[in-house]
Amino acid sequence: MRIRYKPMRLGEIALISEYLAPLAVHPGAFGLKDDAALLTALPASGLVITSDGLTAGVHFFEDDDPGDAAYKALAVNVSDLAAKAARPLAYTLTLALAEAPTGEWAQRFTAGLARAHSKFGIALIGGDTVSARGAWWMSITAFGEACPRGLVPRGGAKPGDLLYVSGTIGDAALGLKLRLHGESFGSLLSAEEREFLRSRYLYPEPRLGLAAALASEASAAMDISDGLALDLSRMCEVSRVSAEIVVSAIPLSDAARTLAAAGADAMQTILTGGDDYEILAAVPPERASGFEAASRKGGVPVTRIGTVSAGAGAPKFRAAGGLELELCSKGFEHFKV
Repeated sequence: MRIRYKPMRLGEIALISEYLAPLAVHPGAFGLKDDAALLTALPASGLVITSDGLTAGVHFFEDDDPGDAAYKALAVNVSDLAAKAARPLAYTLTLALAEAPTGEWAQRFTAGLARAHSKFGIALIGGDTVSARGAWWMSITAFGEACPRGLVPRGGAKPGDLLYVSGTIGDAALGLKLRLHGESFGSLLSAEEREFLRSRYLYPEPRLGLAAALASEASAAMDISDGLALDLSRMCEVSRVSAEIVVSAIPLSDAARTLAAAGADAMQTILTGGDDYEILAAVPPERASGFEAASRKGGVPVTRIGTVSAGAGAPKFRAAGGLELELCSKGFEHFKV
């Protein structure tokens, strides 16, 4: 007869004291034994504060490794700090679970946070654990040290500024599409290319190395979380400008280039899909060479993709021959109506 053992589950106190508290090494966290944290010697330039929540079934799959989901949750918040040229300092975490976790689940979840701590130089200082009704979710509030200018705004783009993006665009959205509908185009890619796209979806890479370039040279910046087309339109709207984008100039990975060459649908995904977490920056022309040099020094590749223009119209994406590319979607929005 086979005996089945029911995994031991953790109460809230055990989850905090045995798994989360060991991550709270910041002296102001008090080992998560108090109701609040204390940040002293605050930077003279100020604190940059950002908050993002992630929900199973929306931002990641229910059956994803909890460590991967935890890493992603912290990475997307750090990406917001990176876009503001801020240095990560600390964060709080609210974790909502539909049922008591097992020790194995808690170990994998906190291992993902620990990987992010090591990579981004950030520390847990507090938060909350609560019961959820339905899918589990987590919300992070991250704190960063502002650069000397204070904040690189989203709304500072001016007509004539050059538009740059970091890294390559569209990989994460294609990675998600590969997971959902891999049979439709997976055969076009090598095993290495498929793994690359999946990795780009699972593990965002905040561009912290771009901080110096943004702080000294950019007039506006934001991270690309909901698709290049939508996030560019947000920058333009708050800056009260428009933009012209050269589609052929948008940097693509080898995998994305392969799929784009195979059909127009892939290019639509590249331009409107979310989860890039690359940086979009507007840079005055006279500062372009300095921006590019500082980006190289920071180890982050950047590519010029277009120009900020006067007016209040939607950004235009120009395909071959200067024809405007019609987008089937603006990008990802919660509560889309």
